[in-house]
Amino acid sequence: MSSKEVAVLGAGMHPWGKWGRNFVEYGVHAARAALADAGLAWTDVQFVAGGDTMRNGYPGYVAAATFAQALGWSGAQVASTYGACATGAQAIDLARARILAGLCDVALVVGADTTPKGFFAPTGGERKTDPDWQRFHLLGATNPIYFGLYARRRMEIYGATPRDFAQVKVKNSRHGFSNPNARYKKLYTIEEVMGSPIVSDPLRLLDICATSDGGAAVVLTSMDFARKRATKPVRIAAVSTVTPRYPNTVIEMPNFATDSAVGVAAPDVPFRDSIARGAYEQAGIGPEDVSLAEVYDLSTALELDWYENIGLCKPGDAEKLLRDGVTTLGGRQPVNTSGGLGCFGEAIPAQAISQLCELTWQLRGQAGERQVKNAKVGVAVNQGLFGHGSAVLAKV
Repeated sequence: MSSKEVAVLGAGMHPWGKWGRNFVEYGVHAARAALADAGLAWTDVQFVAGGDTMRNGYPGYVAAATFAQALGWSGAQVASTYGACATGAQAIDLARARILAGLCDVALVVGADTTPKGFFAPTGGERKTDPDWQRFHLLGATNPIYFGLYARRRMEIYGATPRDFAQVKVKNSRHGFSNPNARYKKLYTIEEVMGSPIVSDPLRLLDICATSDGGAAVVLTSMDFARKRATKPVRIAAVSTVTPRYPNTVIEMPNFATDSAVGVAAPDVPFRDSIARGAYEQAGIGPEDVSLAEVYDLSTALELDWYENIGLCKPGDAEKLLRDGVTTLGGRQPVNTSGGLGCFGEAIPAQAISQLCELTWQLRGQAGERQVKNAKVGVAVNQGLFGHGSAVLAKV
């Protein structure tokens, strides 16, 4: 057994929605649920890794200490991290590294967010050298603008259709329908998706994820600690937080220009492809070993991109994979069994942690109506602004 593995002894979430409460409440709820799942008390925790939220004042910037105080000061060591939508994976990696270094046996990872109504906007103030500020104020490019451009790119290069995008929404609505933590529990038809209002052509309202409140937490432990409490604990076999290699020839938010590949050849492995590949290489497995995947479906079209990025198929074959039912429950490699962001919405620091919660419940066989039969290996992929890769690979 690899010495680089740690156990996921507990997983917990606060349901996603628009609750209008302090983000700390969501994080504490999730933390207590994860501790109860692990059969541990808060005072058993030696280290807290917090995923920061930028919208909730100073407490959001020091999330680990904020959650530790709310749970009751215990002397636990803390560290907070921020990597946009990769924040949760960085917090997981931080706790994992602490355990593997032998500095603690029990770590709590928590992320929670309270989001505004509508699209995400830049942090207040005038910062003309900030690329995120620039793309909003110079271009008016909200996140869905990028999603629409990626969708157009897919249609142009691979022949994807709006009907393919709608089918992703239909699939994920079926997956998330029975998930108690999902915000949207409604079964959609292709016609309903394609009849919803255009937001960023060719994407419609039901093609794009919402912004949400929510929280997620996991209890990570050393394998020696876990074996005393569980006969077959879920293990984190790899975490990948890679950055792009120069030149990056596909636009990534918040940039609005690519690197030039005139003088330097583009890397053999593009950035998004490198994210999951880094995890596979750490774990010594390949995409063919994956039982299920949770991917970053900011839009339905982006989910199709991720099929290829994580190696489930060759470039251009994602639509066939979808149409053949490979990525739906009952298929060979179901994707977004939780319902994905389409059913949850974005609660940024909690996203990668919530994906690990879903993998944990699936690998334990505790996912109820959305259970993947004989699940052995799961991969979760995410991506944060400014080149933050995020992949977590779990197995039993």
